[in-house]
Amino acid sequence: MASSTASSKVSLGPRSPSQVWWLLAGTGVFHGLYFYWMSRAFEHGDLTLVYPIARSTPAFVPLISVPLLGERVSAGAVCGIAIVVAGIWLVGAGAGLSRSALASKGARFAYLTLAAGVGYSLVDKVAMQELGAATWTSVVPRAYVYAVLLGISGTLVFAPLAWLRAREGLLARLRQGELGRASFASIVSYVGYALVLAAMQTAPVSYVVAARQTSVLFAVAMGVLWLRETPGRPRVWGAAATVAGVALIALWG
Repeated sequence: MASSTASSKVSLGPRSPSQVWWLLAGTGVFHGLYFYWMSRAFEHGDLTLVYPIARSTPAFVPLISVPLLGERVSAGAVCGIAIVVAGIWLVGAGAGLSRSALASKGARFAYLTLAAGVGYSLVDKVAMQELGAATWTSVVPRAYVYAVLLGISGTLVFAPLAWLRAREGLLARLRQGELGRASFASIVSYVGYALVLAAMQTAPVSYVVAARQTSVLFAVAMGVLWLRETPGRPRVWGAAATVAGVALIALWG
């Protein structure tokens, strides 16, 4: 009996469920496509057009997580999620979104990015539930191990797609001018998402995904400081609404 139990486990770290390997493969596809479609969206659309669309995941994740994962979302949290999404779109409205912009090539890639974001959020939630229930004796937290592994699986999907799109000499120029900044951003991204994964072990994915959207504040700040954009009143109100929505989720979620 003991040997049978042991053979049903595949070691990710200490005694993690074999199902997690399949989930890693699935999330790798979603993460790889997410980064590829996001880069294509930025290639064809402005930051303030692409980012609100791609970051609208809180509006769609509960529609799947409630019936599929059996999560319960409180009325206060629903209001908070709605306010977060409204805030994100207000940030986009500050750039003067129009019907033609929402149907542009950049927007279409942003919609694909949104779909991939919903997909990997749900898969990663299931994976962290599995890992949370598994025996874990490693000194390295399970969320960080999983974050590194999903990064590897996502890169296996993203790298070939990016390579096919790369123009001659582009990668060499990026290595010369942006390697340090890109490396720093990658490290911060992995650490940040590992914290998100740790939250997913116990918190409903609908809440975690909504709380992540405070990153829209950093997008606005980057637009102002680096891209010399001028934030209009809707974008300021949108940033404030995003913070208020997350606070509502924290208080009444």
